[in-house]
Amino acid sequence: MGTIVISGTVVLVVLGFENHVWWLAAVAVLFLYLQYGRSSSPTSSSGGGAASSGGSSSGGAMPSTYQAYRKRRDMQAKWDRRYRRERPLESRRQEREKSK
Repeated sequence: MGTIVISGTVVLVVLGFENHVWWLAAVAVLFLYLQYGRSSSPTSSSGGGAASSGGSSSGGAMPSTYQAYRKRRDMQAKWDRRYRRERPLESRRQEREKSK
């Protein structure tokens, strides 16, 4: 993924010699890659707290400790309860679609 972004950035820079808007596009591509593209890299197992309790309900690596698992599970349950409380009609609709 990184090589595609780098090669695309080089192409945008080369095109930018005739039209400077391409340079802005190259900067935007690099910014977006650094901001969002590298976040899928694995985190260190020593932290385990804030990085692994993001809020994603599926996917991700298994927590390193049972306490980290419980913390992430409790946080997800808290967000689920909040969603059902704040959006009762939407949560009922989703439950109806699940049961079909």
